Amino acid sequence: MKRLEDKVIVISGGTKGIGEGIARVCADEGAFVILGGRSREEGEKLAANIRSEGKKAVFFRADISNVDECYALIEKTMELGGRIDGLVNNAGIFPTVPLLDTDEALFDQVMNTNIKGSFFTIQRTLKYMIKQRSGSIVNIGSAHWRVGTRDMPVYAISKGALKTLTENVGLHYINEGIRCNWVSVGWVITPGEINKFIKMNKDPSRIEEMALKFIPSGSMQTPEDIAYACVFLLSNESEQVTGTDIAVTGGFHSP
Repeated sequence: MKRLEDKVIVISGGTKGIGEGIARVCADEGAFVILGGRSREEGEKLAANIRSEGKKAVFFRADISNVDECYALIEKTMELGGRIDGLVNNAGIFPTVPLLDTDEALFDQVMNTNIKGSFFTIQRTLKYMIKQRSGSIVNIGSAHWRVGTRDMPVYAISKGALKTLTENVGLHYINEGIRCNWVSVGWVITPGEINKFIKMNKDPSRIEEMALKFIPSGSMQTPEDIAYACVFLLSNESEQVTGTDIAVTGGFHSP
């Protein structure tokens, strides 16, 4: 039997990069996956591709920086699946802007997506998981949550807040059968990472060369590496695991 057989899993930011990797592996493991994201074109294409392989997936457009759309994503999941066994909060943005150059609009954009969106998506998910007395929430984190780099302070503090939220929910809802855990992401080449390098006027072909200077394992991580950790946390194998951090970083730690 597959590890997520018949489970209903919703993934925010599930249409590309790490989110796509999580969606594909969860579907491989037997889950019915609901992909949340802002790009209808990317989302519909991925869901159709997963279905073409005989697996179960649908796309629902949702921008989780908008609270009403956080709620709509979860309501659609309940409508389609009848329950919600797992939530993966993957949606996030990571602009490279130093503290002294950060304006209010950028600050709000990052915080609304990276922490407010996750908070209210979890809030609506808990409404149903409490009734079920079961469920697993996985927050996709970062090695930058403690301090972060000089040029990404807002991203770092948004992830720090998400880490606190993870531990809060993990502690206070386990007695109702609900787990909440965190996966620290190392250095993964995604479309977002490539775009970040381009905006910094750096050669994206050198990402791996730069990354390997800091990763003790000697290799970058892949979306599938992150997905395998999520599968464990979403499966029944992790029924006694809550409020914890699985670091899929190859030993990398942010300053």
